[in-house]
Amino acid sequence: MCGIVGTFSFSSNTFEVSESYIKIMRDTMEHRGPDGYGVWINTDKKVGFGHRRLSIIDLSTAAAQPMSNEDDSLWVTFNGEIYNHAEIRTELEQTGNHSFKTDHSDTEIILHAFEEWGIDCLHKFRGIFAFALWDNKKKELWLVRDRIGVKPLYYSIHDGRIVFASEIKAILKDKDQKRAVNETSLYHFLSFLTTPAPNTLFEGIQKLQCGSWIKIDSNGEVQHEKYYDVLDYTSDYSHLSEKDITDKILEELRTAVKLRKESDVPVGVFLSGGIDSSTNAALFSEGDAQNVQTFTIGYKGNYKSYPNETEYAKKMAATVNAKYHEHLLTIDDLLDFLPKMIKLQDEPIADPVCVPVYYVSKLARDNGVIVCQVGEGADELYWGYRGWKYTLRLQQFNNIPFMSLPKKGLLSLLKMLGKESAGYYEYLRRGANNQPIFWSGAEAFTETEKIKLLSPRLKEKFKDFSSWEAIKPIRKQFDEKASDTSDLNWMTYVDLNLRLPELLLMRVDKMSMGVSLEGRVPFLDHKFVELALSIPQKMKTKDNVLKYMLKKAVRGVIPDELIDRKKQGFGVPVYEWLFDKLGDKIKIELSEFCDKTDFLDKDEVMRQIELKNGPKIWYLLNLALWWKEYIEEQS
Repeated sequence: MCGIVGTFSFSSNTFEVSESYIKIMRDTMEHRGPDGYGVWINTDKKVGFGHRRLSIIDLSTAAAQPMSNEDDSLWVTFNGEIYNHAEIRTELEQTGNHSFKTDHSDTEIILHAFEEWGIDCLHKFRGIFAFALWDNKKKELWLVRDRIGVKPLYYSIHDGRIVFASEIKAILKDKDQKRAVNETSLYHFLSFLTTPAPNTLFEGIQKLQCGSWIKIDSNGEVQHEKYYDVLDYTSDYSHLSEKDITDKILEELRTAVKLRKESDVPVGVFLSGGIDSSTNAALFSEGDAQNVQTFTIGYKGNYKSYPNETEYAKKMAATVNAKYHEHLLTIDDLLDFLPKMIKLQDEPIADPVCVPVYYVSKLARDNGVIVCQVGEGADELYWGYRGWKYTLRLQQFNNIPFMSLPKKGLLSLLKMLGKESAGYYEYLRRGANNQPIFWSGAEAFTETEKIKLLSPRLKEKFKDFSSWEAIKPIRKQFDEKASDTSDLNWMTYVDLNLRLPELLLMRVDKMSMGVSLEGRVPFLDHKFVELALSIPQKMKTKDNVLKYMLKKAVRGVIPDELIDRKKQGFGVPVYEWLFDKLGDKIKIELSEFCDKTDFLDKDEVMRQIELKNGPKIWYLLNLALWWKEYIEEQS
């Protein structure tokens, strides 16, 4: 795992790339790569790459980056891991066309695979990656993000050049990069706790969408393609028995975990005591001569909103003879970390779980572990959220024919009664407009609530707008490609395209890399994802049991007690903390934000504070602190 940066100045531009220009951007990301660094500038000074290295596979200096092929016609700067690199290397060696300078670098595989198969080489890779590749013969720059979007890649085109990096803060070191708020992204942030790709909260800075690449030629012309969509790779499993499918689930998950053990440095597991992390720990321990190291976060004190799960984590650790590490957080940990959290995020990731993810990553790194497996993705793939039960029932009710007029009538009645801000009003409004009820597994403010929150200027700007505009292209893809158009398949698909890559996976990437630790995600191995979306809805939701198929697959792998206990989830006692020591800080920060900007209505923001609406206040606080750090302080 690493930090990458670079630029390409188009042929019509007089800008010359210098080593100092690349270094300034590169070294904002020292935390992503403390083990080494490099710079490459093309002879014409039109292209430059930078790299910060976190050494994980092939620790030799020969594997340093930026890296070229034999004749320097291709250069790459790469962040991520290609887990099946050895298999691809064997295939390449058999052609007799390639000469390798490293023993087993996965970076070098990218170069030779591109030589052999062109951009179609991406379909060979099993891993997580964001990389830039310069083709010196064709004078083309390729930027690529992995299928599921585990690794980020940002870019900006301005002043006759494109600038890219693993983190936005690097791009902001370009003195010509303007700093301004993308107001459409701000509107969507209030819906989804993050900004949907391809935009960011910075005007003019974009993020590459998951499963996509862009190619830029010497004239500055940009070609974009989505090279991977899970719906192109699903199968019809309706004829298979539950046993057949659960056997497939366990086999594919076992493979995914085994692949993610590939490393030349110590690897551990984040362990919460839930099904997902416990399964990771159990499968990781299979056939391992050394005891796995597990890392668990809890909280000092008893909180109604989030009881500790550490007792279950300890039981699972004991089951697999793990070396168990635990740390209990306090509100002071949050206060100490808050400024750093905002800096690490680059743009708001308004999920309070960023706090424990950072501290569990730090716990691992402090104990000498450089890589950890995490459990993200299982809930989205296997119907693991209690809230999804409710939404699925609503959607099924909404699907009943001839309901259009009654829905519109009820909507009018609720509006008369002043219920426009209620969640059920928003769901009914979507249904009445023939939109799916489910837009994301993480939603903050309803459309009505957002309009109340916005300043008069933005109220007018967005009066005929909604965050459906962010969902609509995803729905279009689903309608065009899905062979199984079930409501549950839609829920999984939209989260695979928005919430997972831009919220959940970004909180893992930004927080773990903040302490120079790599996070690996077995449940989001693309083969495992394809399998999950091939399972019929009626099997996944059988007996109304959450994670029915996954639980059946792992029974016998982890203790029944962990499988059958009530789901809790990885959380933070935000409500209690917000109104303890954070209370005064919240009022000051949000009041100043409203006074200094023209985005939100101050009276409505203060009303939210008075209502003690904990999570929603946290979302607004994240926005205010981000603006203060990245816009106000730098303007």
